[in-house]
Amino acid sequence: MSQAANPPARLRLVLIGDGESPHLLKWARALQPRVDLWAVSSRGFGPEWDALLPPERRLALATQPRFEGGNAGLLRSLPRMAAWLRQVQPDWLAPHYLSSHGTLAWLAVRFWGVRAQIAGSAWGSDILLAPRQSRLMRWLTTRVLRACRLATSDSLHMTAEMKALGAGEVQTFPFGLEALPPTAPAKNEALFFANRGLEALYAPERVLAVFAALSRDWPEARLVVANDGALRSTLQAAAPADRVQFVGRLDAATQAQWYAQARWYLSLPQSDSVSVSVLEAMGHGCIPILSDLPANRELIEDGRTGVILADGELPRRSRLQALVAGPPQADALAGQLRDWVGANALFPASVQAYVERLQALTPTRSMPSPVAA
Repeated sequence: MSQAANPPARLRLVLIGDGESPHLLKWARALQPRVDLWAVSSRGFGPEWDALLPPERRLALATQPRFEGGNAGLLRSLPRMAAWLRQVQPDWLAPHYLSSHGTLAWLAVRFWGVRAQIAGSAWGSDILLAPRQSRLMRWLTTRVLRACRLATSDSLHMTAEMKALGAGEVQTFPFGLEALPPTAPAKNEALFFANRGLEALYAPERVLAVFAALSRDWPEARLVVANDGALRSTLQAAAPADRVQFVGRLDAATQAQWYAQARWYLSLPQSDSVSVSVLEAMGHGCIPILSDLPANRELIEDGRTGVILADGELPRRSRLQALVAGPPQADALAGQLRDWVGANALFPASVQAYVERLQALTPTRSMPSPVAA
């Protein structure tokens, strides 16, 4: 009697990114049931990781990467990371944010004896801004992309940029919601919410200027600004405290409460791909007010499903009233936005397709290799 063939082993995949980021945590939650998961963090790991991965499957490099680059400490951690990866013997390295963590993965495979394929995930400024900073950064980004057997992008615009920089196969899907939230029972028609980082990259000073213009003849209008960053103290000192509230970094549940209350959502960076925060806001029925970027035009149509502001535009309240005349029309548009997210931007289905593609690209092996304790 012939013996049935052993089923193929689960893919052994190592996430490489910022373990304190809720976005990397979302990837980990989606991947954990589907692969044999390990993780490297350039910083540390938030407490939520304890329910996902035991400590022996995590490596915290304890560095402090910065938006503006110059992350020599991250490169100094490479020998330690490579030694750990050689013990793990992964099928795939999955770095998130290519100009930093992608560089680590490429160097580990190219020069430090780690035998794995690379599936790199671009997040936005690593493709749309970093390669324009210098010839070195463009060269490095091109090297990392060419080293990726598979890459992921969250917008068609960014995919085209990646291809121009030398990427091979790219899967394009929005970094969406894990599930649609409940429909908000009631919205505050005069409440605006913003939660991008308070760093120059996200132009938070423009958010304040646009809100000031919108609320000039709207006494009830209020803005809640979540998140933190280097510009917070300057922004808070300049904003009117009776109309603008800074609430700092929020846990997911508290942030969801603000999304549920706010009618309007502001996100106005000068460069961006499809933003997770914008998708979250749309899923909660917030009407987005966005900067004029190609990726934003993949999400909404100006004057029909949201507002897209030209560079330097300071809109009056009438700009919003032309979109929705009152709460019934606003509620109908909120439902339309939620439906779009449900049809196009739920994360689990996208991750399942991603894992299936990784499996197709992985040489067959009958059992996992031993891992040192």
